[in-house]
Amino acid sequence: MKGAYFLVAFVFLALSSSFAFAFDPSPLQDFCVAINDPKDGVLVNGKFCKDPMLATANDFSFSGLNIPGNTSNQVGSNVTLLNVDKIPGLNTLGISLARIDFAPYGGLNPPHTHPRATEILVVLKGTLYVGFVTSNPNRLITKILTAGDVFVFPIGLIHFQFNIGETNAVAIAGLSSQNPGVITIANAVFGSNPPINPDVLTKAFQLDKNVVNYLQKQF
Repeated sequence: MKGAYFLVAFVFLALSSSFAFAFDPSPLQDFCVAINDPKDGVLVNGKFCKDPMLATANDFSFSGLNIPGNTSNQVGSNVTLLNVDKIPGLNTLGISLARIDFAPYGGLNPPHTHPRATEILVVLKGTLYVGFVTSNPNRLITKILTAGDVFVFPIGLIHFQFNIGETNAVAIAGLSSQNPGVITIANAVFGSNPPINPDVLTKAFQLDKNVVNYLQKQF
């Protein structure tokens, strides 16, 4: 009898475990609309796979990450992202890498989110003021980093990096998706295509409509 109870308990635990580990795959793009006829499909959730026998070392490598990015732009930063589009071998592996260059005296990687990835950042050179904002009630968590320091930005949360030093700064970021995506807050809100109705932004940000119109023109 004890053996029967043990067997029932074992089967129950096995079924519970299978349900606990059953889940939908994480999205690798903004959306993937279902179709009934696969002949009409042009994308999958990720990339189509090459025959493994045809894979080469070039599918898993990239050269040039040592080259500084051009920071001569309005925000004074440059992100060199190595995702599945740059390294095809990353497909299905759930990871990507980025080099971030910052101009001195205020180079900024502006507030943004990665909808599909947590980010871990290590500073190689310079001094960065970094932080992220939690979901409601929107607590700000910040720290000043120097060379060798590491900081984590949880998935989906708004975060930023700002060079407060007098020299160029360089950081390397690892991201937990082959295609993490990026939504730069100011660009998305004031530079969407087509534009968001100014009445919406006027009320949301409690701004004069002329200010909203001005901001939309900047993006």
